[in-house]
Parts: sequence; structure tokens; C-alpha cells
Amino acid sequence: MSIKTKLSMIMSISVLFILLLNITLNYYTTQENLQRDSEVKMVMAATQIAITVQQTEFSSSYVDDLFGDMLKDISIEAAQVLDPDINNITNGQLVELSKKLGVAHISLLVKTKDDVVVARSSANEEIGLSTKNWGYWHTAFLELFEHGEVRSVTKGQRSDNFWSGPFEFSTSNPDMIYKWGYYYDGKRNYIIDPYIQNSTFKDYVKVTSPNTVVQETLKANPHILEVTGINPETFGNQYMREDGSDDVHYKLYNRPITFGSYHYGTLDQDVEAVRKAVSTGENVVLVDTIQGKKVLKSFIPIDYEDKPTNVISVVMDYEAISSVMREQMISLVAISLVLLEIVIFGSYIVAGYFTKPIQSILRTVNDVADGHFDRRLEVTSRDELGQLAGRINAMTRNLGHYTSQLKQMVEENQSVKEYLESIINQTADAIHTTDTHERVISVNNAFEQLYGWKAHEVIGQKLELVSPSKLDEERDRIRRLRQGERLPPVETVRMRKDGSLIEVSISTSLVRDEQGQVTSMISVSRDVTERNRIEELLRRSEKLNTVGQLAAGVAHEIRNPLTTLRGFLQLQQQTRSVNPDHIDLMLSELDRINLIVSEFLILAKPQAIHFQERDVRGILRDVISFLDSQAHLYGVEVKLDFSSEPALVHCEENQLKQVFINLLKNAFEAMPDGGTVTITLKRPEGDHVLITIQDEGHGIPEELMPHLGEPFITNKETGTGLGLMVSQRIIQGHQGTLEIESKSGVGTKISIVLPAARQSDMEASSNDE
Repeated sequence: MSIKTKLSMIMSISVLFILLLNITLNYYTTQENLQRDSEVKMVMAATQIAITVQQTEFSSSYVDDLFGDMLKDISIEAAQVLDPDINNITNGQLVELSKKLGVAHISLLVKTKDDVVVARSSANEEIGLSTKNWGYWHTAFLELFEHGEVRSVTKGQRSDNFWSGPFEFSTSNPDMIYKWGYYYDGKRNYIIDPYIQNSTFKDYVKVTSPNTVVQETLKANPHILEVTGINPETFGNQYMREDGSDDVHYKLYNRPITFGSYHYGTLDQDVEAVRKAVSTGENVVLVDTIQGKKVLKSFIPIDYEDKPTNVISVVMDYEAISSVMREQMISLVAISLVLLEIVIFGSYIVAGYFTKPIQSILRTVNDVADGHFDRRLEVTSRDELGQLAGRINAMTRNLGHYTSQLKQMVEENQSVKEYLESIINQTADAIHTTDTHERVISVNNAFEQLYGWKAHEVIGQKLELVSPSKLDEERDRIRRLRQGERLPPVETVRMRKDGSLIEVSISTSLVRDEQGQVTSMISVSRDVTERNRIEELLRRSEKLNTVGQLAAGVAHEIRNPLTTLRGFLQLQQQTRSVNPDHIDLMLSELDRINLIVSEFLILAKPQAIHFQERDVRGILRDVISFLDSQAHLYGVEVKLDFSSEPALVHCEENQLKQVFINLLKNAFEAMPDGGTVTITLKRPEGDHVLITIQDEGHGIPEELMPHLGEPFITNKETGTGLGLMVSQRIIQGHQGTLEIESKSGVGTKISIVLPAARQSDMEASSNDE
């Protein structure tokens, strides 16, 4: 797909996205505005109905008072006629009296132990009715019997000895609306209850109720489907049916639906909406689908003076909003399609204008890609495309220059490669390279001669160069190399092709890539068989030379004490007497001979050594404690400077103690006038422990420094020089070094370096123990 097409598509898709976004935002904005407008209309309708309800309340109250006064007058007339004792009154008398007074019926109520019941009545269906469950009506009856007036009930009309309830459906005849009056003058044992029943009351209730306004509202607003007056106190109770009817709460004052109908209801949802509207005092709006029709329902709380909050529900057909939305969406989509066609056509033309110079650049780049670095673009503008053309021309020139350099470098690299291969093949050391799986990558001529394999026999194969006894040692070396340690060449044995062993010195190094990952290993092997043989001959010659020196020194050192002993013995033989002073001198000379022989035996006789892991700090503290009295005798102060971390080494503890005792005694004897000996212990590197002993003695003469460690070389009158020689041999046996620095008149510093115990060594030592 060309850039021209892509650019046109991008512009068109961008405009399409903007148009879709505009349509979407317009859709939701219009929907919200229409829904808000519908809510305003529903609130206006509900408010109009509420005003009507309030007006009818005033009219009903006025009519209620007129009929209440009439029933009181009728009750007084009946009281004048009826006997004060109810037992002397019959139902037939009440029938005649009700006809005479022009009322529907007259009933007489008596008080029982826990109720007020109808005892006599001109209507047979009234006789025996209980009023216990009549709510405030029952309360009014009890107060009439007790006080002769109604005090706590605020509904209806109250006067002396009389109370009249509001218009209400009859309990015995729920289809009829009555007006009752209740008279009790305290002179009789019953309440006189005349009541009027007439269809006029029912018609009056219909005329004064909000239903007329509801019907007119539905006619004036076709999109309003239903208006419902809701009593929050009983709406949704357990006796209420889905259509709003209720057999328990059917009175005018307590029925759930006070006016209107309830056909578009979802009971659980509507109960929650009514509760929320009453508690918050704000309109609650719901969108729901009922009877297959999408509707907008609004629950509007209405507050009356001195009355509980009621709720008016208005249900509007959502089609009123949807139809307007459809018309507007059709208009927006049509306009957007026209705009999109214009944008597609215009973007294609604009894209062609911008991509024309890009096509020229593409042709030139293709030529450069084919190796034609002499191609150049004509720069005709100063915009980004012009700058791009200029940079492409510069890139082409540079590519031509760099290509020439690369060809030259390739030729040079080829020459260097051939030269290095020649050097590797001509070197006397055997070199072979293996990959991470220990497969051979390359070998040189010296490898073929040393091990007996030809290159074609080993490349790509694993070689068994390491004898089984050295496998663990070789794996440990490779592991330490991979962990980043730098290991010196190691002398070991390797196997030839014919199975024979050869002594070699091997140096192994890792080859890593740019990410630090190991890619291969290079091993350089050198045959050390002849060198080891010569070194062994040299060691034997050196041992013989050392033994000769020791023997000559011992003979020389022993001759002097023997001469002294011979002289004293000859003197005692001639005098035939024993001189105690001579005996002490003879014993002293014998002790000297014994000391010389003992130190000679230490050097000459190998001792069994059992290495264990020990902390050098503890060994030094034991030695200092042992020599503490001798230090006080010489007036010497010992200062310690130890590191806080452990200084663990593998050693023979008694031998190290012998070294430290020899060195510290030399330091004490070098300071006859007292002084300070400073002992420092630290770990300058993680794999070594450094111990220094610094004194402030007279030092060692410069001419003796090159001969230190040789037998019978000492600057002490009674010394033999063997103690320092023994100490050097012990430190060498521990794979360490002992160095001496001294200046006459200043003091001597002895430095001992011992290898620290590694973690793997520590674990192996613990396993051995």
C-alpha cells in the first residue's frame, strides 16, 4: 500500500473518528436534555395534581364539617327518644328512628372488657362488629366513654360529647362511603352512632379527588401513560398486590394508591424509589421496560401542611424522547456522510501533492541500496522533505566513503586473521577452544602433537582429557571461573589419545559476549614433564646442600661446647676433685648441645600435620597470654589492632603458636630497655589474612638481612638461627609467606600472609569433622 493511499486513509479515518465522536456526544447530550425536559414536564404535572389535591382537601373539610354538625343534631334528637339502658332498646326501634330522623342507619356501641362493639343497629350487618382494629376510631370511642369528649385524635370533628369521623368506606360494606357521628353524654351506657350513606357522597369524593385532574392531564399529554398517587406508609406492604390493591389497607386514609392507577409498576424497584424520594426530598427518575415498552418514571415527593409526605409517580412513554433522537441522528449521519466524502476526495489530492517528492526520494534510495552511491537528489524546498533530501545526499556520500573503508578493513582483517592463525598454529603451547557444552570448536598444531588427536577427529566432539581422579578438581576450577574468579595456571595431568598421562600446566579463560554471557572457553596446555624433572633434581641438590650446611653448622656449634667439656673433665682428672662451678658450666654446655640437636631434629624429621579451621585472632591471644609474664619482665607493652570480622585459616594450631612464640620472643629480646610491640591483623583481600608484628628494638644489621633463615645466622650471642628457619618452614607449609623488614636503631617489622579459608573449604571442613 502506497504512502499516498495510507495518508488518505489516515486523514479519512481521523475525520470519521471525529464525526463519530461528535455524533456520540451529540446523541448523549440531546438524550440528557430531552430527558431533563421530560422530567420538568412530569414535575409540573405532579405539582398541578398536588395543588388540586390540596384544594380538594379544603373543600372536603368544609363539607365534612357541615355533615358533622347535622349528625350531632340527629344524635341529640335520638338521645331524647332512646332509653338510657341499651337493654331496653331493640333493633326495630332503631330502624323506625333512623327513618324518622332521615339517616341511613343508627347503631349503638357498648364498651366491653377489651373492646368497643356494635350491640344494636338498624343494619343487621353492623351488629357484633369489633372496633379494636379501627386505629384512631377505636381510640376516639374509648376517650368518649372515659371523658365524654375526644382529646388525642386530631382527625374528624370534635365537640362536647360528640366526635364525627371523616368520609370513609364502610367496614361492613366496603363499596359504600359513609359519614358517621358518635354521641355520648355520660347518662347512658352506649354511644349513639347515626350515619348517612348516599351515592352523593361517593360522587362527591370522585369529583373532589385528583382523579379528574389525572384524566385531564393524560388527555392533554398523550406521552404521559400513567399518574399514580402513592401513600409511602402502606405502599409495598405485604398485603399489597402488584396492581396496587390491598384488602387490608383499603380505607381512604391508608390505602397504598390514593389516586390514579398502577399498571406500569415494578414493585421492588418502585418501593426503593419511593423510600429514597421521601428520605431525600428530591425527585427520583428511573428508566425501565414494562409490558414491552420503554418508559421514563419519575417519583416526586409532595409535602402538605401538617401531613406526612406523599409521592406522585408519573410514567412517560420513552418513545417521545426516542423519536426526537432518531430524527436528529438521521440528520447528523447524513451530514457526516457528505462531509466524509468531501474529506476522502480532498485527502487523496493533498496526499498526492505531499508524496510526490517522497517517490523521488524512494527511487534514489533504491538506487543507493543497489550500490549506486553516485546518485543525488535535487533539493528544491526548505521544508522537512527538502531537509530529508539533503541528508540523504550526505548519507549517500558517507556510505560511499565508508564502503571503501570497510572493504579495506575487511582485507586487513583477513590478513590479521591469517597471521593470528599462523601464530597459533606455530606456537609450542597446545590450544583448544570449547563451547558451553564442552564440545571442541578449534585446535592448533601443538594440540595435535601433544595429545595425539587430529583436528578433524575432535572438532564437534567432547574430549576425555581429564582423568577420573581429577574430575572434581576440574569442575571446581570451571565453576570458579564462571563465578568471575581469576585463576592462575594449574599444574595437573591430562590423558592422551592412547590413554597415557602427561604432566601439563593449563591456563583456562572464558570468552563472553556483549551481555556478559559465556560463549566459549580457551585452554592453553604446556608440557611440563621435563621441567618438573629438572626442578626435582634441583630440589634434591638443594636439600643435599642444606643438609651439608646444617651438618657443618651443627658440627661447628657442637665442637665448642665439647672442647669446653673436655677441658673441664681433664682438669678434674688431674686434680682428682670436683668443682661445683665447673659442673654448672658443663651442664650449661650440655643444654646448649641439646638445644642445637633438638632444633636440628625439627628441621630434619617431618612431623605429622593435622590442619583444622581456626581463627588467627584466638591463636594470637593465647600466645600473648602465655608470654604476658615475659613481656612484663622485659618491660614490653603489647598493643593489638585486630579487625572485627573473623580471620579463619586452615592450619596446625600448635605450629602457628610456635611461629608466633619465636617471633615475639625475638621482639622482646630485641628491646632490653622495654618498648612497644604492635600486632596488627586484617584482611586486605577477601582471600588472605595479614599479620604484622612491629617492635621498637635495635633492629637487624643490614649485612645479615640477606642471610636470614639460614642455619646459625643470628645477631644474638646465644642464638642458633634455627628458630627463624623453623618458622619460615612452618609458614611455607601453610601456603603462606613470611617477610622481614628491619632498620638498625629503629626496629623490625615481620609480615605474615596466610590464605583465608573459603566458604567451600569451610563446608568441606565441617563435613570432615
